[in-house]
Amino acid sequence: MLKVIKKEGNARRCEFTTVHGTVQTPAFMNVATCGAIKGGVSALDLKDIHCQVQLCNTYHLHLRPGDENVKKLGGLHEFTRWDGPILTDSGGFQVFSLAKLRKIKEEGVYFASHIDGHKIFMGPEESMQIQSNLGSTIAMAFDECVENPAKYQYAKESCERTTRWLIRCKAEMDRLNSLPDTINKNQMLFGINQGCTYDDLRVAHMKEIAKLDLDGYAIGGLAVGEPKEDMYRIISAVEPYMPEDKPRYLMGVGTPGNIIEGVSRGVDLFDCVMPSRNARHGHLFTWNGIINLNNAKYALDTTPIDEECDCPTCRSFSKAYVKHLLKSKEVLGLRLAVIHNLHFYNTLLERIREALDNGTFAEFKDKYVDLLDTRI
Repeated sequence: MLKVIKKEGNARRCEFTTVHGTVQTPAFMNVATCGAIKGGVSALDLKDIHCQVQLCNTYHLHLRPGDENVKKLGGLHEFTRWDGPILTDSGGFQVFSLAKLRKIKEEGVYFASHIDGHKIFMGPEESMQIQSNLGSTIAMAFDECVENPAKYQYAKESCERTTRWLIRCKAEMDRLNSLPDTINKNQMLFGINQGCTYDDLRVAHMKEIAKLDLDGYAIGGLAVGEPKEDMYRIISAVEPYMPEDKPRYLMGVGTPGNIIEGVSRGVDLFDCVMPSRNARHGHLFTWNGIINLNNAKYALDTTPIDEECDCPTCRSFSKAYVKHLLKSKEVLGLRLAVIHNLHFYNTLLERIREALDNGTFAEFKDKYVDLLDTRI
């Protein structure tokens, strides 16, 4: 259930209630692909850095340790020790990005595992069954993520297939939620809007899937290489047709500036591997812009990564020390850097919510939308 608390322009300040707790939105969901954040960060650490939602990967967990094993172990909440909401993606994006050989048919997708090459079939029903075994709070519908740019006719046919798959996802989830041994009988289903960068396809697809009265709606297939202006245009085109009383999720986005722009266009939820991936390479977000800790000038720098930050890393360690750890390939370096970047993202969303509460989001956006994406 979503409660819209207030609006400033199209930006929304909401509360999203789930069986595993209430999420204050706009919110950033921290990506724990295989049940942990890459860089040695556990679910318990996420509590310390103000995370609200953990996102886990259906495809990877299906391959290892196996979704049926996760079910036997009590589901993702028991397995990872995270007690808040968990969103699982459908596996669709990984099928299209990782599988070198794949065949898309009406029943689903045939592809080879990126680990050992064994043949796998995944369709709407299989994706729902895997996510039900994982016991996540929110399951994403199985969709086709088309590369940008794509030919118009293919994008149109893909949207139509994604809608047909979504209807099958909904029917299968209703069935699974009624079974006696289902871990989370209140599992929610989010549909995914597709249509590449064609405004008319996006709008038509959004209107079509809104009729299904799902628990939430996502905009997928963006932030995959198209110019950011195209992404912002598509969000603005689709937003008027997204149900007001349902959460809106922009998948796989993005930089701090992208998030601020997304919020200003009515988006409630975001996820991205960028903060953790960049951290592992020494690229750290601060309230004055992005620093590259690999630069020689930080070798004797005794100041924290960000003077304004109160994360566990900045409270205790210097730039010089974290730089040394990363250069020495010490696991602690990865952990400290990832903790800082994720704390920064969660704090960014806290400050956005505060600005919306105070009616000062426009000023916040003007100050930070370009600054936070600037390399120092």
